[in-house]
Amino acid sequence: MAKQTVAEQFIDILVRAGVQRLYGVVGDSLNPVVDAVRRNRSLEWVHVRHEETAAFAAGAEAQLTGRLAACAGSCGPGNLHLINGLFDAHRSMAPVLALASHIPSSEIGTSYFQETHPDRLFTECSHYSELISSAQQMPRVLQTAIQHAVGRGGVSVITLPGDIAAHPAPQRSIEHALVTRRPSVRPGDAEIDALARLVDGARRVTLFCGSGTAGAHDEVMAFAERVKSPVGHALRGKEWIQFDNPYDVGMSGLLGYGAAYEAMHECDLLLLLGTDFPYNAFLPDDVTIVQVDVRPEHLGRRSTLDLAVWGDVAETLRCLTPKVREKSDRRFLDRMLKKHSDALEGVVKAYTRKVDKHVPIHPEYVASVLDEEAADDAVFTVDTGMCNVWAARYLTPNGRRRVIGSFTHGSMANALPQAIGAQFLDRRRQVVSMSGDGGFSMLMGDFLTLVQYDLPVKVVLFNNSSLGMVELEMMVEGLPAYGTTNHNPDFAAVARAAGAYGVRVEKPKELRSALRDAFRHKGPALVDVVTDPHALSLPPKITGEQIGGFALSVGKVVLDGGVGRMVQMARANLRNVPRP
Repeated sequence: MAKQTVAEQFIDILVRAGVQRLYGVVGDSLNPVVDAVRRNRSLEWVHVRHEETAAFAAGAEAQLTGRLAACAGSCGPGNLHLINGLFDAHRSMAPVLALASHIPSSEIGTSYFQETHPDRLFTECSHYSELISSAQQMPRVLQTAIQHAVGRGGVSVITLPGDIAAHPAPQRSIEHALVTRRPSVRPGDAEIDALARLVDGARRVTLFCGSGTAGAHDEVMAFAERVKSPVGHALRGKEWIQFDNPYDVGMSGLLGYGAAYEAMHECDLLLLLGTDFPYNAFLPDDVTIVQVDVRPEHLGRRSTLDLAVWGDVAETLRCLTPKVREKSDRRFLDRMLKKHSDALEGVVKAYTRKVDKHVPIHPEYVASVLDEEAADDAVFTVDTGMCNVWAARYLTPNGRRRVIGSFTHGSMANALPQAIGAQFLDRRRQVVSMSGDGGFSMLMGDFLTLVQYDLPVKVVLFNNSSLGMVELEMMVEGLPAYGTTNHNPDFAAVARAAGAYGVRVEKPKELRSALRDAFRHKGPALVDVVTDPHALSLPPKITGEQIGGFALSVGKVVLDGGVGRMVQMARANLRNVPRP
């Protein structure tokens, strides 16, 4: 029997850790590893067109399963392309192992062709980033990397020179049991008792929930019922907490809606549960705040805390709920629920009624119809920008659907690559990429990956021929929109030319049937929906400074001859402005 190589041993360890596929682009320094994959039936090589796609796909797979996923890039420019997707995975706490193959080990430090230093470059987007400089070193370093990625939730990077990957593996390597799941963390009794006293002493309690409430839906609902608390959420908490929630008051933040903002500012005690919500301008500074998080480094970095609790949300609430007195006064909760209902009627539904003749199509209407037509267990991957807004406001979670996006890193072009990772997990499950034209065109080459592997991803393209969110940001700052316009092709025709199903939708009456036809199609499909470029997202709370900036921008555009465009925008958004 031929002796095993380092590359073969590397792949065997990945398989033992539960990795099922390796996303990447082949290259000379990576050849020994790719050949080892070819000869190992337990792991699949997924050939994408851009390494950034590989990292995004692996990150999506890890987010959906909670298990380790992997990607790879060849030396120098190849593995550099991984970095944006790895940043996203790391900030999403997705356990990903990235292999950065390297130049020949004897040439490191000589400014050799394609030389970079991956072990240094990836330190900011990983828990662990190490160079393997000998065959004997590899097993322990790889196992350590896996345990960092899984145990701490995030990225580990292994830099492996191609010549070392081809070396014979050590005869007796140290292989110990691998950590493949994270443990639960329970707070101490002192913290639970202190939190119970704060809850009992407050008349109005509000819960604000993030992605850390995954798996804690029942515990959050039981606690909210006991203390009669409104429950708001951040975008990453939507899929875990909004369904079957009679205490729901919506979402706060730049993409927010409903009464979450008011509930957070009018309470006596705000509980931040499993959220690292970054926009401290939307957080109150005059109420008692408690934060519960499994990552201690998250505690208190967004707002001043009265109590910091290190623990899983589910474990914390299981300990806390029996200790607090049940409240009987529902007045605060009912008032917030009424505000939330009014906001939904006046804002969120504003663009989904009587729009059958509006051309270009309201993007809100597209999101609403998509929500109705998509499967009950669909996976939605969502581009950063305006697609985030429409997903946040119109996709209905039910405990079975998943919504994945670059919600913490905020990268463009994430939706299509993440859809690839989601679809490889289960070809029978409906995967919908909610793509903006800007994000889609940035990594459009990997639409060919869908065709090559016959992945039945459905790309719903919100095509407003602009970078809409950037345009809004400019206007709020008092600047006229500039450099935000895209000159686009007929994307449906591009899809058909690539060998996929493609349809272009320009009229609202065509939308529902177009989506149904795409969903019925067995292979990859793209629905190119021409949407209103003047539709804007407005946050639930608008400051005087924002109004001033927007008015200044409008004035500049009008003086520059753009009055017609401003009239269109006013008509498109008048109903979306929150009322005093």
